[in-house]
Amino acid sequence: MQELDQKKTIDLLTAIMEFELAGVVRYTHYSLMVTGPNRIPIVTFFKAQASESLLHAQQVGEILTGLDGHPSLKIAPIEETYKHSVKHILEESLAHEKKALELYKKLLDTVSDASIYLEEFARTMIGQEEMHNLELKKMLRDFS
Repeated sequence: MQELDQKKTIDLLTAIMEFELAGVVRYTHYSLMVTGPNRIPIVTFFKAQASESLLHAQQVGEILTGLDGHPSLKIAPIEETYKHSVKHILEESLAHEKKALELYKKLLDTVSDASIYLEEFARTMIGQEEMHNLELKKMLRDFS
């Protein structure tokens, strides 16, 4: 096994944590903005996404502190489009989830062959993000 690039790993985990915390804000906002006849199940979906983003941020923060990093108090930038149709919200969510997938793939590349635990964590998160991408794509099918 190779040596873990601790600085690169910490920097990437910090970016992921900030991105996941932005997801908490994004999905909470979306849950408040949904209107229409399907509001209740969609609100439930976005509240669950917000809770999951918080859990992910907490998990990443635990790893960060385990590596002697310092969890950030920042969140990643969140663009406000002021487009709140369900279709727009789902499209923005898909873009967010694709970015999360990219970040976790970068983490996997960074820790591969250096830490079994971090590899497995990254793989698990990639699996979850891929599942979110698939779900959002299915939800968007009715709008195409």
